[in-house]
Amino acid sequence: MSRWRSGPDPARRSPRKRPAILVVVLASVALVLSTQQSAVAYPPTPPSAGEAASMLAALTVAPEGSSDGYDRDLFPHWINQSGACDTREVVLQRDGTGVAVDSSCQPTTGQWYSVYDATWVTDSSDVDIDHIVALAEAWRSGASGWTTTRRQEFANNLSIAQLIAVSASSNSSKSDKDPAEWTPPNQNTWCIYAREWIWVKSSYGLTVDTAEKQALQSLLGSC
Repeated sequence: MSRWRSGPDPARRSPRKRPAILVVVLASVALVLSTQQSAVAYPPTPPSAGEAASMLAALTVAPEGSSDGYDRDLFPHWINQSGACDTREVVLQRDGTGVAVDSSCQPTTGQWYSVYDATWVTDSSDVDIDHIVALAEAWRSGASGWTTTRRQEFANNLSIAQLIAVSASSNSSKSDKDPAEWTPPNQNTWCIYAREWIWVKSSYGLTVDTAEKQALQSLLGSC
């Protein structure tokens, strides 16, 4: 006889303990789920390539303005979004996989796929929250004339594809360049990157310069 059957059947010996064990297991799962979240979404899905092309055609084409007077502090961020979480922390949870946070909403575990350079990042300190249309780029495209309230909204907007978690190195490479000057090394993202960029500029009535518009048209061609 198999040694696995040489003793009493545990299930028959203590049948009343199983519900209690089940309760403990379910409680443990609930506790884990309360602090750990999988990536349920990246930035909101932008308009289709066709819609983006129409939006691009409607944007005002103008030479890029000056950076005079620009300061990141003129675009207040990161603001509180919910509970203890600010905008950065919300995006880290949204864009990450297996993200657990502490009582201050700081990630304690998780990993993030940086679509710009097709790289996994496992330390949240190595993750940047990129503004698809950089704050300085927005300043030169019309935001210099906005109120502080509108600039704050722009810098923390979660309702359009303006914020995304990426590797700090790719974000540093991008800096405040427009698509005529920089595109993601991962060419598989070119289509959606162009659609996101156009969506942001269209949503806020920002201008595009000639080279930028031509680059966006080219990127839309990759769709």
